[in-house]
Amino acid sequence: MTKMRALFAGAAVALSLGAVPLAALQPARAAEGIAPPALEWPQAGPFGVFDRPALQRGYQVYKEVCAACHSMRLLSYRNLQDIGFSEDQVKAIAAQDQVAVIDDNGDAATRPGLPSDPFHSPFPNENAARASNGGALPPDLSLMAKARKDGTNYLAALLTGFSEPPADVKMADGKYYNEYFPGHQIGMPPPLTADQVTYEDGTAATVPQMAHDVATFLSWAAEPKLEERKRLGLKVMAFLAVLSVLTYLCYRRVRRRVQGH
Repeated sequence: MTKMRALFAGAAVALSLGAVPLAALQPARAAEGIAPPALEWPQAGPFGVFDRPALQRGYQVYKEVCAACHSMRLLSYRNLQDIGFSEDQVKAIAAQDQVAVIDDNGDAATRPGLPSDPFHSPFPNENAARASNGGALPPDLSLMAKARKDGTNYLAALLTGFSEPPADVKMADGKYYNEYFPGHQIGMPPPLTADQVTYEDGTAATVPQMAHDVATFLSWAAEPKLEERKRLGLKVMAFLAVLSVLTYLCYRRVRRRVQGH
C-alpha cells in the first residue's frame, strides 16, 4: 500500500512539473499567427505551371506598391522575359530606373537601367532603409516565398489580414494588427487598397486580387526554375519507367535461358 501511495505521489509530481513547460508554451502558441487559408495556385502539383498574366500583374503590384520599400536584389530585369515580357518591354522597364555608376572621370553619375542590371533597390544601403522606416529594415523579397512556411499562401493572407485589433489587445506604437502575422503586430501599414493599380488587361484591382497576383510573382521569384525542374523530373520519371520495363524483360529472358539449361 505504501508503494502504491509513493507511485501516485511520484506521478502527481511528474504531472505538476510537466504542466509548467506546457503552460509556458501557451503564450508562444498565442503569439503565432493564424494558419493562412489554402488557396488554389496553378503552379502547384507536379504538372503545375505559373499563370503568366498573374505573374505580370504581380510584377506590376510589386513595382508600383512594394518596390517603394522592398528590394529584390536576386532578380535582374532580363528575368522578366521568363514571365512573358518581350525583350523590348524588358528594355523599356529597365530604362525607367536610374543606376548609379562611376563615369570615365571617376565621378558619380547615373544611367538608365539595362536588362542585365539587378532590380533597382529603393534605398542605397541598410542604414538608409532603417532611417526611412523607423529603425525597421524592410526585408528583401527575392526569397520571401521560401523563407516562410507555406509561403505563397502566407503572403497572400498577410496582405489581406489587416483589421482593427480586438478590444483586449494593446497595440505598440507604430504597429498594425494583422491576423496572420506572428504576434499579430506588424510594423508595415496595410499596403493595398482597392483600385490602387490599373491592370492593363482590365482585371479588377481588388485587394484579394492584388494580393493573389503579387504572391504568385513572389512565388516565381523564389523559384524561377520551378517549371524547368518539373519538366526535367517528368522526363526522368518517364526514363526510369522505360528502364524498369526493359530491365524486367531482360530479366525474364535471362531466366528462361537459365531454366532451359
